[in-house]
Amino acid sequence: MKHNIAVLLSGNGSNLKAIINKGINVSFVASNNPKALGLRIAKNHNIPSYFWKNVSELEEEVLKLIVEYDVKLLVLAGYMRLLSKNFVNSLPSKFIVNVHPSLLPKYKGMNAIKQAIDDCAEFTGVTIHYVDEDMDSGSIIRQDIIKIHEIDTAESLKDRLQLIEHHLYSDTIKSILKKNSQD
Repeated sequence: MKHNIAVLLSGNGSNLKAIINKGINVSFVASNNPKALGLRIAKNHNIPSYFWKNVSELEEEVLKLIVEYDVKLLVLAGYMRLLSKNFVNSLPSKFIVNVHPSLLPKYKGMNAIKQAIDDCAEFTGVTIHYVDEDMDSGSIIRQDIIKIHEIDTAESLKDRLQLIEHHLYSDTIKSILKKNSQD
């Protein structure tokens, strides 16, 4: 039996590509950004993709699609908007997961990589967490840590973190789906 996920994204879709490459069944992709390269990746893999610029309309339609496609997990992959309290609370707990480029609870929100560099942090990493109604505050599922090198720029650190994200996120999604199918 296939366990379907849905993906919300706003950007280039590198995590979506990694998820697809790991053989995870993506039922649909939705975005708030019509120019998101992730929508093209979905189309190239024959995955239905949807776009709504109005975030409340997006949330309303995604709730309908979750039921229609029998989605088991909603995955945020570079979705650059805070989900509304109403949306989050209308889904079961531990239904939405997100990846974040820091060791939460440090460096929440946008520009987490730049925040770590500006703070002269010695380490940073990737956090996979469940989504709740607040910014990057849901319970942590997994984390992976890396050292920040003196020569790192925001761009070089982002590239190193994305390599970790692509493996850690896909493996974590597979693990959650497997666990949920056993419950």
